[in-house]
Amino acid sequence: MVIFGTALLAACYLAGIFVGDAFGALIGVKANVGGVGIAMMLLIAAQHFLRERGLLNATSEKGVTFWAMMYIPVVVAMAATQNVLVAAKAGPVALLAAAGSVVLCACVISFINRIIHRAHGGQPWNPDATVEIG
Repeated sequence: MVIFGTALLAACYLAGIFVGDAFGALIGVKANVGGVGIAMMLLIAAQHFLRERGLLNATSEKGVTFWAMMYIPVVVAMAATQNVLVAAKAGPVALLAAAGSVVLCACVISFINRIIHRAHGGQPWNPDATVEIG
């Protein structure tokens, strides 16, 4: 069902927002820290987990794919509303945080790609391929 993919996305989003709020409270900031990014990572992990076990059929994956395609323009629009110039003028912390997050994301993506590459025996990952468990 397509609605299952949408429900998976919603669950990942809510979990990401909760964790982002917890991170904000942990570091003393009254804001959500990385909640949307955490939600996206949870969605990728959940999608991979369900696909590996054959629990995510093609119809359900269409729901995830649809919202994933809608997600990127929404995130870009959200980022466009941020006042980057004011943040940059406030001090180097914003620039260091931005550069650090880019480096961290690159490292995490590289790490995930290596795990997937090793799991598939060195073959390029094909998300359309069926996986047999057992």
